[in-house]
Amino acid sequence: MGSKNGKPVLREEDVAALSKSSGLEEAQVKESFDAFIAEHPNGKLKPKDFREMMAKAVPKKDANKMEKHVFRMYDSDQDGFIDFTEFMLVFHIMNDGSVEEVLSKIFCVF
Repeated sequence: MGSKNGKPVLREEDVAALSKSSGLEEAQVKESFDAFIAEHPNGKLKPKDFREMMAKAVPKKDANKMEKHVFRMYDSDQDGFIDFTEFMLVFHIMNDGSVEEVLSKIFCVF
C-alpha cells in the first residue's frame, strides 16, 4: 500500500496479491479498500477499532482475552496499526468458516 498526497492508495501489485491470497476478484479488493478508507481515512485500523471488529466477529466469546494477541499477530510491521493489506488477511480468515473454525485458524499460528 502506498500514499499519494498523504492519502492511502492501493497499488496494482497490492490488488493482484490480495486478490490471489483472498480469492476475491480484483474489483472486490478495490471495493473493500474503498470501504476500509471510508471507515478509516488515514488507512489505519486502531487497536480500539480492531477490538470492536473482534467483538462483532466472535460475539459469544470474550474477544478481550485474545484481541491484543491477534492484533499483534496481524500488525506485521509492528507500527501499532493494521493497514488495509494487513486487514485483508484478518478479514479473509474471519469470514471463512464457523466461529470455531476461525478461532482454530487464528490460534494455529501461536
